[in-house]
Amino acid sequence: MDPWREDVTGERLRAAREAAGLSLSAMAARTHYSKALLGLLETGQRTVRAEHVRAYADALGVGSALFIEPVDGERAAAEWMQRAAVSDIGGDTLERLELAVDDLAAAYPTTAPGELLVRIRQHLGYAGRLMDSRKTLTQHRRLLVAVGWLSLLGSTCHIDLGDTPSAAARGHLAWKLADEAQHLEISAWCLETRAWQLLTAGEFTAAAELSRQAQAIAPEGSSVHIQATAQEGRALARLGDSTGTYGALCRVARLVSALNVPDRPEHHFRYDPAKSDAYVATTLAWLGDPAAESYARHVLTDLSGATSTRPRRIASANLDLGLALVAADKPDEAADVALAAVTSGRLVPSNYWRVTELVTGIEDRDTADAAVVREAFRDTYRP
Repeated sequence: MDPWREDVTGERLRAAREAAGLSLSAMAARTHYSKALLGLLETGQRTVRAEHVRAYADALGVGSALFIEPVDGERAAAEWMQRAAVSDIGGDTLERLELAVDDLAAAYPTTAPGELLVRIRQHLGYAGRLMDSRKTLTQHRRLLVAVGWLSLLGSTCHIDLGDTPSAAARGHLAWKLADEAQHLEISAWCLETRAWQLLTAGEFTAAAELSRQAQAIAPEGSSVHIQATAQEGRALARLGDSTGTYGALCRVARLVSALNVPDRPEHHFRYDPAKSDAYVATTLAWLGDPAAESYARHVLTDLSGATSTRPRRIASANLDLGLALVAADKPDEAADVALAAVTSGRLVPSNYWRVTELVTGIEDRDTADAAVVREAFRDTYRP
């Protein structure tokens, strides 16, 4: 079967591009076709050929609308039966893809989100070409799961970059693939990731509710179950619900107490018990609890002495400590740690609101120090 079907129209190419939140100019940059030609293809003024569909699919990844089943149920069933009949995927092809997914997830804490997205897109393009290869049902499910993880990680990177439409598109794809593969862990991560996005956008009530939904479907004691519980605590802290916040922190502590350190603690989708103190520091700082300062200092000490450097986590820990120091009426030291976080160059757009909040807190006590931090932020993260 030709994986790039002849029934792909220009209208379908346009729908796939728009669903991914890309302009014609952005698609031209990804496909190396001119913007003018792409416009002609999408409006039906030029014939869509297999190479055009392949270019769109490679650029958008398996998440694009180009990979949606035909509307005709009988035809869809016949195609899937044909795909499942035999396998032409090599024995180690899927294993290599799965290992690559783990490598990308492990690279998340130390890799700039834009750089990681390039690598994710490359693997999605490769997975897209495998999608229409002949394979067994077991291989098909493994491929769906791998693409689900890739799409979810891509959504996370888009959130870091402040690209909400792309984050939503990739997150929705991950959710649909998880549903098809009946993979509850990915489904729960989709909800938790969306909760985190809403948290950074200031929609705290919705973030708390999505965190609870993630916990409800997550496998008991799994990494995502713990992460979603911690996320609920952070959202409740922003809402000023101290009882709910402390309750969530206690549940996290119980879950983490039985957890072993994963073989790859830097893996984004494997909960590292060392994260627990960092989440407590953030949560208590947002709640205004005086204990936040000691937790934040402890986290920074551990991170600084760790064998593997995690600069993004260190920058976030400095923001936590800064907010705790503001609450403790120590604006001078708060400005120092805020400056350290800003000048590290490791903050991403999803952290910027936290810098603004911290600078505002410093400004209420020391306008000169606040101005220094604000200027450093503008210089370091100039648009």
